[in-house]
Amino acid sequence: MSRPSPRLPAASALSASIALLLSTPALAQSVSDDARDATELDTVRVTAEAIARQALGTSVITVEDIERRPPANDLSELIRTMPGVNLTGNSSSGQYGNHRQIDLRGMGPENTLILVDGKPVGSRDSIRMGRSGERNTRGDTNWVPAEAVERIEVLRGPAAARYGSGASGGVVNIITKRPTGDLSGSLSLYGQVPQHGAEGGSQRAGVTLSGPLTDALSFRLYGNVNKTEADSLDLNADYLTGTGVTPPAGREGVRNRDVNALLRWDIDAAHVVELEAGTSRQGNIYAGDRAVSLDGTPLTTELANAGAETNRMYRNTGAITHRGTWGDASSRLTVAVEGTNNTRLNEGLAGGPEGTIGNATAWSTSRLRNASIDGEVNLPTRLGATEHVWTFGFEHRDSELEDPYSMSQSGNNGGGIPGLDPTRGGGKADAQTSAVFVEDNIYAGERWIITPGLRFDHHSQFGNNASPSLNVQFALTDDLKLKGGVARAFKAPNLYQSNPNYLYYTMGFGCPDNFPSLGAGCYVQGNADLDPETSLNKEIGIEWAPQSGYHASLTWFHNDYEDKIVAGFVPVGQTPGAPGVTPARIFQWENAPEAVVQGLEGNFNVPLLGDRGDVLKWNNNVTYMIENENTVTGQPLSVIPEYTVNTSLDWQATEALSLLLTGTFYGRQAPATRDINNDDRCDEAGADCASLRQVRGPYNVWGIGARYRITPTVSLGGGVNNLFDKRLFRESNSQYAGAATYNEPGRAYYVSMHIGF
Repeated sequence: MSRPSPRLPAASALSASIALLLSTPALAQSVSDDARDATELDTVRVTAEAIARQALGTSVITVEDIERRPPANDLSELIRTMPGVNLTGNSSSGQYGNHRQIDLRGMGPENTLILVDGKPVGSRDSIRMGRSGERNTRGDTNWVPAEAVERIEVLRGPAAARYGSGASGGVVNIITKRPTGDLSGSLSLYGQVPQHGAEGGSQRAGVTLSGPLTDALSFRLYGNVNKTEADSLDLNADYLTGTGVTPPAGREGVRNRDVNALLRWDIDAAHVVELEAGTSRQGNIYAGDRAVSLDGTPLTTELANAGAETNRMYRNTGAITHRGTWGDASSRLTVAVEGTNNTRLNEGLAGGPEGTIGNATAWSTSRLRNASIDGEVNLPTRLGATEHVWTFGFEHRDSELEDPYSMSQSGNNGGGIPGLDPTRGGGKADAQTSAVFVEDNIYAGERWIITPGLRFDHHSQFGNNASPSLNVQFALTDDLKLKGGVARAFKAPNLYQSNPNYLYYTMGFGCPDNFPSLGAGCYVQGNADLDPETSLNKEIGIEWAPQSGYHASLTWFHNDYEDKIVAGFVPVGQTPGAPGVTPARIFQWENAPEAVVQGLEGNFNVPLLGDRGDVLKWNNNVTYMIENENTVTGQPLSVIPEYTVNTSLDWQATEALSLLLTGTFYGRQAPATRDINNDDRCDEAGADCASLRQVRGPYNVWGIGARYRITPTVSLGGGVNNLFDKRLFRESNSQYAGAATYNEPGRAYYVSMHIGF
């Protein structure tokens, strides 16, 4: 149901903004249409955070979108269909090519901040970052089952700077369903069967239950089980390279278990307290992947053929939130904890075995603990004839990582690394970040909304960082608006890159061509003197949104990216050596001088039949990457399509039956021509230049789906993914695949059922 706007002076001046906010609520989650009559606290608050959602770089995936196009498992399957979004790795190395994650505007997955109900998710930070900048992770978009999601908000560009470190590309906020007024629940079932036997299928079941306990207390509970099979080793067998012990790996499987409970206490009409706790387990089904090894090993083949579980992620969360209204003002205060135990079979830390499992019984656990407190106050004021909505906020976050195995690489070669802690710090590292921010939404006359902002962060290791921002909207007419923004964003080095006890070692092949091994190989060492990555993010565009249901926009974005953290390829020193012992060169993680990312994104939505297209509508969005490269080396930051076009035809054929046709067009993808040492790949001994520089050409993928509502609470769905069976194969491992670093699975059939009460 619709919620009234808060009490604001001269509210009529804000009516256009409030109307939009009612459809895209702020972090204080709105409730669904069947939600209970709530207190004034559940009104949509006109805050700086909410106004930011009017930026051109904002997209919303609704519960209806999820029901009509259910993902097989990971929510990234849906998020990737938004403008400005791709799936890719965190570098152009091609490592873990089928572990692609959300990449916003070409800034890489590590610059995409994932939130659940406004709280940061950091479990992937418990996974060792390899020399290439990649982690063996599926990312953090799969901790909430699709059936528990109310909406997903994707915020790209300058408006995301208010979220601090890690949001240079943008923010994905996964908002869960809230307690309802009557006791209600649901059972959701989903199954997907691939046409090709070498590709993995998926099954899941989810339950939700919510309702009142007393007049003041209500609850929400959800649970989920899922199994997505791994692809067979036979899938990419035709693309064996090297000696061919293990073919290039397909998509890894995963087993999910999720339980989450929320208790809500409506103290009175102005104050609400929510307590939440959750636990999740993700176990993989190994498909044969490894970071560097071209050939694989008999063990990796054995584990993949057995469908072995080689890593387990356990994530436990808890939070308490107070939301209140104080006259015209509102506030939120949240205390949250997140604990991740990352248990996995030990992977090689150095040279050719890096990232390859070497022992089927040797396990280790990395433990990451995040604790945070944050809050904000939203205050509407009037200064003269101008309306202002102020947001004042703060955040403190404490992160502790304990990963003894990843710090166990020996530093004794070539006489030993000078000053290296012999105990390696017990594999421990920690960081604390404190921040304050202020934003002011200024309503200057009938046409202007101006939002200046400033966030100030203090990092315990890397000092102070200021992130100013300015977002502007000017109404040319009631339907046509110019919008633009500029902001400085940053990302602090992670707890691996900044830890001098974290080492990578190579006997020689991994040394740069310009600085070959002196006889004892080369080290890459963590660096406590790194600078945070920074970017100056700019966007400007135009939006047309008449009341008839048409919608069109076009945005140009440009990010000047400085101090990107990479493994250095110029030595900073060498080990002392000794009589009869040659020294080893020492490199460090370092800050690359400059990179640039720029492109265009837009959408065009057409109502074809019905009121505002409620019978038949055609929706389209496009992303075009103009530039995405390290300006010093000329190499791409990641391998992403030159363009991506998503199109869908949505037909409400009858009151009960809806049909959906979807298509995605991907442009040319070009790989890096130089490796992480800035060496020309074609100069490497035995390298096949044609494969190393192989470009993946344009292609398109289509799908159809249908959903039939038997009763208001019971529905059946089904469809076909990759309707025309366009398959792509991973053609080698790591950099040897060129741009062919991932699989595009073929035709698959799915069915779903939702039973509510």
